[in-house]
Amino acid sequence: MTAKGRVHRYGNNVDTDVIIPARYLNTSDHAALAAHCMEDIDKDFVKKAVKGDIIAAGDNFGCGSSREHAPIAIKAAGISCVIANTFARIFYRNSINIGLPIVESPEAVKDIKDGDIVSVDFEAGIITNETSGKTYKIPPFPKFIRDISEAGGLLNSLKQKG
Repeated sequence: MTAKGRVHRYGNNVDTDVIIPARYLNTSDHAALAAHCMEDIDKDFVKKAVKGDIIAAGDNFGCGSSREHAPIAIKAAGISCVIANTFARIFYRNSINIGLPIVESPEAVKDIKDGDIVSVDFEAGIITNETSGKTYKIPPFPKFIRDISEAGGLLNSLKQKG
């Protein structure tokens, strides 16, 4: 399992209210959520993001409320992975549950710039900044997390095993 795309870079404490503003929480439609993803922090995000792109951010990404809408909006916007220094705990769990791959790597985040092309090999545990040529080691995803991501989320994974 791999991800590869252009990086959209953000800072520390990106909370769920800027990932998907509360005024759009009256829907659970994934496409509608994706249409407003990140708009309060980056009004052009949905115009710039293409399928496969990656978000890189600082500390405490996904802090704030425990809404599942935030990782759903990111995934539905086509983002293949989020790399951050750290994640808010509930965001981390919600991301796994909906099949959005996320990894913590302060070393990679320190070097990755907005617009860089980055790939992530989740099984081997390697982030490659293809723009700079640098590589970063991360813990490989355990098989059960890879299975959840590849199935598109926890519920789909359980149905497949059913």
